[in-house]
Amino acid sequence: MSYIEVKHNYKRYQTGDTEILANNDVNFTINQGELAIILGASGAGKSTMLNILGGMDTNTSGEVIIDGQNIAKYNKRQLTSYRRTDIGFVFQFYNLIQNLTAKENVELAAEIVSDALDPVQALVDVGLKSRINNFPAELSGGEQQRVAIARAIAKNPKILLCDEPTGALDYQTGKSVLQTITNLSRNNGATVVIVTHNGALAPIADRVIHFHDGQVTKIEPNDHPEDIANIKW
Repeated sequence: MSYIEVKHNYKRYQTGDTEILANNDVNFTINQGELAIILGASGAGKSTMLNILGGMDTNTSGEVIIDGQNIAKYNKRQLTSYRRTDIGFVFQFYNLIQNLTAKENVELAAEIVSDALDPVQALVDVGLKSRINNFPAELSGGEQQRVAIARAIAKNPKILLCDEPTGALDYQTGKSVLQTITNLSRNNGATVVIVTHNGALAPIADRVIHFHDGQVTKIEPNDHPEDIANIKW
């Protein structure tokens, strides 16, 4: 059985008299430990899907099965618990608390789960051993994104969801951050889902799910993912 199963997922928004169909009969699966990329242009519905997978939004109809549980049937309290214990988020903009150090930002996330990883070790693992006690304003964009990744992985999540994680970064920093995220899947066995519009990233994934106009147009499994060092964009 797949670890993530999305079946006939619909998401509708009502704006006045206009109905927007953000997800239109979306179906796909992702196996445990895979790195999957949801690929599509802006407005394709991919971030909506990521928010539904992460329990930050609910679908209108369909099933969203995570590890055998249909989270589409969860109430608000269940979704809060699911987000807290099972999901790590990495966003394009880092969402760090500016008056807390890197260590304190990571500790804050680690405190909400019972089986958290060591916050300092999480920062060491993403290459920030020398920046543990720095505030976000003292860090570069890439370093702040690494803090955000450390914050997510310190929760020891079952699924890591990344929304355009390199979108605000320069090329070399973006590759370094991608390598950190990829290592979580390759070395730690985490299930990682990356949303991006950048088709050049597709070769690094175990599975590429193409979105267009709210629908999945193609799913490409990849038995031989490319090393990040070899890709260019």
